[in-house]
Amino acid sequence: MREFLRNGKLLTLMLGHFTVDSYVGVIPVLYPLLIGKFNLSLATVGLVSLAYTGMAAISQPLFGLLADRFGTRFTGIALAWTAVTFAVVGFVSSFPLLLALALASGLGSGAFHPLGALDVRGLLPSWRRSLGMSVYVTAGTVGVAAGPLIGILLFGVFGVHGTGLLVVPGLATGGYLLWRMRDRVAMLAGTVREAGAAAPAVPVFALAAVIGVMMSRSWTVNVFQAFTPTWYRQLGYGPEFYGPLATVLVLASAVGTVGCGSLADRYGRRVVILVTLLLTVPAILLYTLYPGPWAFATAILIGFLAASTAPLLLLMAQQLMASRAGLASGLVMGLGFVTGAIGVPINGAIGDAIGLQKSLMTHVILVIATIGIAWFLPREEEIERYAARPEPLRATPEQV
Repeated sequence: MREFLRNGKLLTLMLGHFTVDSYVGVIPVLYPLLIGKFNLSLATVGLVSLAYTGMAAISQPLFGLLADRFGTRFTGIALAWTAVTFAVVGFVSSFPLLLALALASGLGSGAFHPLGALDVRGLLPSWRRSLGMSVYVTAGTVGVAAGPLIGILLFGVFGVHGTGLLVVPGLATGGYLLWRMRDRVAMLAGTVREAGAAAPAVPVFALAAVIGVMMSRSWTVNVFQAFTPTWYRQLGYGPEFYGPLATVLVLASAVGTVGCGSLADRYGRRVVILVTLLLTVPAILLYTLYPGPWAFATAILIGFLAASTAPLLLLMAQQLMASRAGLASGLVMGLGFVTGAIGVPINGAIGDAIGLQKSLMTHVILVIATIGIAWFLPREEEIERYAARPEPLRATPEQV
């Protein structure tokens, strides 16, 4: 872990990931203010999140392709764009313009994620990539968790116009990222072109298994985070109980990401993913069958297990598509975003029909099906064959 904390460029990218994902966490805190300002319904105000996350998801493969072709020189600009467009949200006078800004801000997030993941991959030694990528992904998870706290503080003091101050961290971090990574973009662009000439054909079946597992995991994580407060409110608990419970789910996923990354470097990614899937089945059953104070313990299990494999799957995809690692990053993360967004209303509809408890319990079936898909994930030696190419240039101690 120490070698990552001494890597200045990796820390800068982690700060950028924290910042860009914190805007996602701010959006739900904006809901009450937007409802009052534009006289919206719950369904209508939900379009703001859909516009942001939807655009971020569907644009990621496109920006991944651009990164493969032109390098990652726009990573800092993407963060700054997200900040500027999000900051204006509190000052618009019409709901259609608000949605347009949400789309524009989501576009910046969609650009940042594949570019940032490609930058990180080039900075990490092959023997520590799983842990390194996990640490990077964790920074984004912590950003999502911090977003509501940032929003509550700003909006409590400045009202909806508090979004204007959110431009400061985005512009500052984006500018610093541009300066700190100025020598990496040319190096990485050359490495990408070199890989494109040497890498074998993409193993479609193995890549489909990676994407399938990522989509399933994203669905489970998003649904449990989205519906835990509503379910416990129905059970008669107050926000002082289900608020911290929802936070525990998010923070446990951050801790699990780092822990599983370290285990994957030692035992292999496929093994870790299969084991976490198997353990998720009893974790979901315990969480749904025994609500109450014990839920804090089982929430830690679900968060730890369900979200922890995302960086491992991201690295798998990047290595399987060594000549198009940017596109691989966009596909895996983008489709994960989409599935998570779509999965929430699907489970909401199931909850309307049979109750939220049983709706959450249906994820046992999804996880069991995912175990079957994960069995076809490539082993480490197979991945290395596809990733066989000159190592990306890494920063020297002087550059770090």
